[in-house]
Amino acid sequence: MDDDTLHSIGELARRTGLTVKTIRFYSDRGIVTPTDRSPAGYRLYAVDAVARLDLVRTLRDLGLDLPSIRKVMDREISLPEVAAAHAEALAVQIRTLRQRRAVLTAVATRGATPEETDLMHKLAQLSEHERRSLIDDFLDSVFGGPGADPVFAAAMRSMTPELPDNPEDEQVQAWMELAELSQDPDFRAVLRRTAEDHAAERACGGTTGPHRDLVGTVRDLVGPALADGIEPASPRADPVVAALTAHYARVLGRPDDAELRRRLLTRLEGVSDARRERYSQLLAVINRWSAPERLAPVLEWSVEALRARVRH
Repeated sequence: MDDDTLHSIGELARRTGLTVKTIRFYSDRGIVTPTDRSPAGYRLYAVDAVARLDLVRTLRDLGLDLPSIRKVMDREISLPEVAAAHAEALAVQIRTLRQRRAVLTAVATRGATPEETDLMHKLAQLSEHERRSLIDDFLDSVFGGPGADPVFAAAMRSMTPELPDNPEDEQVQAWMELAELSQDPDFRAVLRRTAEDHAAERACGGTTGPHRDLVGTVRDLVGPALADGIEPASPRADPVVAALTAHYARVLGRPDDAELRRRLLTRLEGVSDARRERYSQLLAVINRWSAPERLAPVLEWSVEALRARVRH
């Protein structure tokens, strides 16, 4: 059969694997037009109809709509232009589907209520601007807004989630949980008190040289005791507690007495709030950072050790 031979719809169906009904449908819409008709009035197609139908099937498999396919066939628009437009549309659909799957996964995992499900769905759909506004409001409430201590600028940056344009499921789930956490008034109040305490400690004249972060000091002093299996309420913990309270006394420029120990206990109870560590873990997932160091064990040890001694 040479290239000048005209083909019936049945022959095109055999050569392309499409049904006669499908080919007739494309023909009726002008995508694959007949070259002639048989004496009996049946449509006949040139050999290039096979290639056109193969291309149509490929483009349909890729999700292109028939009006766009016809414009490509008629050379009204180029295939790369159509492909680019549809690729962008698919990207939007994929992002939407990922968000939906992340919400449904979170609902199933957490056993969420209808109210929690509605909130997660809304949080997952926020635009970048809306997400930024939500986090800015949270951080402003913690650190004092535009007029905040400049020292807090780095802390605010380090606590800012940056959800990518095409997040993975785990990033979307982490974002939803972090956003919920940021709206917790009690959590905000805890962080606000911690920030205020930190600022007050920096303002004290007791410490000479660079200010030493309290949590870092706890990690360095308590870590070895924890590793050695020392119980926080045991006498073996006394030197560790003494070193910790002596450090805090130097920070505040105050005597290492019962009042200072009560103040340190309150301070450590604030920084040991489990929600702080959870926020850091979620932030690391969203921003693709390394998992943060787990500080809960040393902080809990220090709180228990101080409680045992403040009571007496």
